[in-house]
Amino acid sequence: MHTDLLTQVLDRASELILGKRQTLQLALAGILAQGHLLIEDIPGVGKTTLAHVLARLLGLQYQRIQFTSDLLPADIIGSAIYDRDNQQFRFHKGPVFTQLLLADEINRATPKAQSALLEAMEEQQITAEGNSHALPQPFIVIATQNPAHQIGTFPLPESQLDRFLLRIHLGYPDRAAERELLNGVSRRDLLQQLEPVLDAERLLTLQQQVARQTAAPALIEYIQDICDYTRQCRDYRHGLSPRAALALLHCARAWSMLAGRSMVLPEDVQAVLGAVVAHRLAEDSAQAELLGASIIEAVAVP
Repeated sequence: MHTDLLTQVLDRASELILGKRQTLQLALAGILAQGHLLIEDIPGVGKTTLAHVLARLLGLQYQRIQFTSDLLPADIIGSAIYDRDNQQFRFHKGPVFTQLLLADEINRATPKAQSALLEAMEEQQITAEGNSHALPQPFIVIATQNPAHQIGTFPLPESQLDRFLLRIHLGYPDRAAERELLNGVSRRDLLQQLEPVLDAERLLTLQQQVARQTAAPALIEYIQDICDYTRQCRDYRHGLSPRAALALLHCARAWSMLAGRSMVLPEDVQAVLGAVVAHRLAEDSAQAELLGASIIEAVAVP
């Protein structure tokens, strides 16, 4: 039954994000695997719309932060404000306290502002004034970023890139999809008409089921072989870390669930490989597919 619901999410999303079924499936797999998504592309190809669509269809609380060069960490996590009536400071929660956070154009903010998300993404909590505050569950960050060569960008450090489970690339629509976009109803109007397919409680249940997808010892060995290859290959400055290996396994499990299977196959690993490892090994998101294909060719399936 959950496969039918997930297919319905993809079908509805495909009505707004035209001609990008594979990318939508990657994004949904990342969310099912309890990860955060980074969408890198030029302005105007639907990055923000994709985040809005997923929030609506998954029935999640949603907040958007526009990252700019003058953004402060307190603008993200919140701050302590003095309450004169009680004569004490009270913490006022920032927009990070939501279930799906859109960090729009994250690389237009300074590294100090970018780092405010690190604890939230890794620990599912934030620390302010010496106190820890748990974030709502599920907690998902979808960040968009413009290509690094564009004016006014601050590259994300490797430590922050590694917090993103997947980096996906939308690209231009094909001619037929673009014609449908030009002749059709405004995406904004269609977005307002979207009804949730899931809710937060059901999504949490699906995320728990993903963790139970069967991964045979040979499949674990395949993932280890992929990581070993990147660590020994001179084409990469650094190989894949154990966190990257876990990310690859989690995403492959989610992909197998989307395919309606209870066991993870090597094809599932190969389907998500480029999106999981490219931002950990290379700078250009557009090269993810080529990078994934080269690793698949170099590493034999056990």
